[in-house]
Amino acid sequence: MIDINLIRDNPDLVRENIKKKFQDKKLPLVDEVISLDAEKRALQREGDERRARRNTLSKSIGALMKEGKKDEAEKVKAEVKENNDRISVIEARAGEIDAQLRKDMMAIPNIIADDVPIGKDDSQNVQWNTYLEAKEKPFEVPYHVDILERLGGIDLDSARRTSGNGFYYLIGDVARLHSAVLTYARDFMIDKGFTYVIPPFMIRSDVVSGVMSFEEMDGMMYKIEGEDLYLIGTSEHSMIGRFMNTVLDEKQLPLTLTSYSPCFRKEKGAHGIEERGIYRIHQFEKQEMIVVCKPEESDAWYEKLWSYTVELFVSMQIPVRTLVCCSGDLADLKYRSLDVEAWSPRQKKYFEVGSCSNLTDAQARRLGIKFKNSATGKNEYAHTLNNTVVAPPRMLIAFLENHLQEDGSVFIPEVLRKYMGGKEYIKPIK
Repeated sequence: MIDINLIRDNPDLVRENIKKKFQDKKLPLVDEVISLDAEKRALQREGDERRARRNTLSKSIGALMKEGKKDEAEKVKAEVKENNDRISVIEARAGEIDAQLRKDMMAIPNIIADDVPIGKDDSQNVQWNTYLEAKEKPFEVPYHVDILERLGGIDLDSARRTSGNGFYYLIGDVARLHSAVLTYARDFMIDKGFTYVIPPFMIRSDVVSGVMSFEEMDGMMYKIEGEDLYLIGTSEHSMIGRFMNTVLDEKQLPLTLTSYSPCFRKEKGAHGIEERGIYRIHQFEKQEMIVVCKPEESDAWYEKLWSYTVELFVSMQIPVRTLVCCSGDLADLKYRSLDVEAWSPRQKKYFEVGSCSNLTDAQARRLGIKFKNSATGKNEYAHTLNNTVVAPPRMLIAFLENHLQEDGSVFIPEVLRKYMGGKEYIKPIK
């Protein structure tokens, strides 16, 4: 959520930021916020004055009664009642304004970084760098589901019967590989100094509205019928929600956390050939990294976070590239974001396997996450960042395609072998 002081002091900056994100329909919100804010402050002044007046009048009633001035006391009582009635109206209207202001301000996007490229959608994201040489195979690479079936590692038909489209059973060595990658990613992040956490997999609506925009929530979250609970779309949701309405000790910062969770997503509007396999699914597992830090530290942590994902994929001998997300591809809470994409030898192109984001204080404002600044003695909003360590379904596609051998077997890089019982290859079933 954006800072109200920024809208008061520099509304043109806020409007320009909305235009950069190609969300011109939100421009009227700026004027609405300014108007509502002015009305709220005027009501607050009037309310304070009337409360002070009420206290003075109430004290005078007793004195007048003691002096036997009953008629005058009754007039003062009538004035007190009139004052109270007006205060009730002010408080009711102030409550309405607060609700509308919060709604409007949560819809206004966070200010993006000055160096974010301007573009309408992800087709205008900018390549930053590549890591490891992206090589084509000297043989035809099958569709990833075909590879998995030849390894005896997937059952989609049974999953459709039990759960519908967008689900799967992983079996045998492929299931073990899936778990091996998650365990390796966990240990990788622990070695980077992060604290391992397994969070709740369901969260309440006030957490959901704090961690994402309304549009994202509608397109992603599954609600538990009859309860104020949602299944998480990523562990970031419950991990950040853990600090909701808290004032952290400055000495605790930065909080560097890595979390495991299943993830549940509607994937509204998902379409295309890859959705037939395991690229877009309703349930998957992921290792995530979260940082809560002081404002002056967030840019440096952003650079560290995405570099850890690159390092992880390179250690598994999977070529990747980094893409700087353009303005139109940034969700409303994001200050900047960078995607990590893995090379697909079958498609001869890269595809997304992770995303790193700096949300500055936008998410913290929604959730009330602060820290006590020892220098000023004041409570300030923290900065929050999140990044995918690894999400095995998409990673699994990249892994299989890049390590597929001509005989149909799949090579296991050395970093994963201790999690695979020493196996060097997963071999096709006869």
